[in-house]
Amino acid sequence: MNNMKITYEAVKANPSVETYIKKADESLKALGYTEHSFAHVTKVAVVASDILKILGYSEQEIELAKIAGYLHDIGNVVNRIDHAQSGAVMAFRILDKMGADDEDIATIITAIGNHDESTAYPVNPVAAALILADKTDVRYTRVRNQDFATFDIHDRVNYSVKESEVIVRKGECIELNLTIDTKECSVANYFEIFLNRMILCKKAAERLDHAFRLVINGQQLM
Repeated sequence: MNNMKITYEAVKANPSVETYIKKADESLKALGYTEHSFAHVTKVAVVASDILKILGYSEQEIELAKIAGYLHDIGNVVNRIDHAQSGAVMAFRILDKMGADDEDIATIITAIGNHDESTAYPVNPVAAALILADKTDVRYTRVRNQDFATFDIHDRVNYSVKESEVIVRKGECIELNLTIDTKECSVANYFEIFLNRMILCKKAAERLDHAFRLVINGQQLM
């Protein structure tokens, strides 16, 4: 039975984790997806942990959210389809080999296994924080395609987001505040692509006993 308290820094320093993140992003790049490499997973890790920290969750839950955020996309190295489930299995093997506490492993892999839109559900606070951090990471720097003429709607929507911030208003709401260049993408285009993600964010915020608010160019839309 494992009983070591795993840390974010230990996971981040694990060579296997680094390899899986790098190779998973290479696969997604070949498939034409936006950036899912170290910039994305690090941001998700930090935002997920910050949400729980501001809301007063325990230091352990904060650390587990950070680890789940960093590991959440490694399943893409297997295939984009069902990557949440394959990623959870991979994370189990990594954390188990590192001697992590069984309960901590369970919490982390549950969060990872429940983060993809097709099957996601905020089953616990760590999963809720991971969903919010992952689904709100929309920004122009994630677009790899530099040929504007060949942009699809996903490229246009991400590229249009010039500023993105998750604001936790404790006791009230968790807010995604975006600044969008509407010459590149309309607000309607944003909803066309990300409506399901925003509904999922609403459920995740509610799991944390908060409302979810979406503000675009100073206008509250949710």
